[in-house]
Amino acid sequence: MERRVLIVDDEREIAELIEIYLRNEGFQTEVALDGEAAIEAFERQPADLVILDIMMPKLDGLEVCRRLRKEHHVPILMVSAKTGDMDKIMGLMTGADDYMAKPFNPLELLARVRSLLRRSYQYSKPAENGGGFGGEGKELRLGALRIDKLSHSADVDGRPLHLTSTEFGILHLLAGQPGRVFSAEDIFQQVWKEKYFESNNTVMVHISKLRDKLEKELGEKLIVTVWGVGYKIEG
Repeated sequence: MERRVLIVDDEREIAELIEIYLRNEGFQTEVALDGEAAIEAFERQPADLVILDIMMPKLDGLEVCRRLRKEHHVPILMVSAKTGDMDKIMGLMTGADDYMAKPFNPLELLARVRSLLRRSYQYSKPAENGGGFGGEGKELRLGALRIDKLSHSADVDGRPLHLTSTEFGILHLLAGQPGRVFSAEDIFQQVWKEKYFESNNTVMVHISKLRDKLEKELGEKLIVTVWGVGYKIEG
């Protein structure tokens, strides 16, 4: 089945360039030139992935991301001319799964799109032979926390946790082996399936966002930072 990508960018030339590359690779595409049009397009026909510019008229990309995240787990790849670390962190904290700075290589963008879609599919497909990501079963329980790989969902005493596919992947990885410390490199390579670069702060940002969601529902810290080593969930 062809995957559908919603391209949101007020620079028509960039949007059309992305569209050409994606269509050549067999993707279905739709273009929205501002934030309001993006929300309308997604509600009319949900996409499998959203490529989202930050600086746009009517609604900027951050606000579009916030609104989509209230109800949807769709992978979101933010693109922006803003290249500072804080801009990237803000985009990821808002709910994006990945971030690319403009100008970008279209081939790298295609690789990021495939990676996000592959990750989203990996965490939502049924576990084979009773096993899931990292060898865990279909359902994990840690006290009041329940993680269900089959439905790609997690809840605390029945209250749903609204996680992105990336946050779900990190939680599933850590919860599958309580007590084990995973380095940022371990997490990135197992969840993103890409080579890790030492200056990459993506894992830290996603851990922070995930930790906030868990602590809000659990009332206690679940993910522990082992300084200089990595992260773990206590056994």
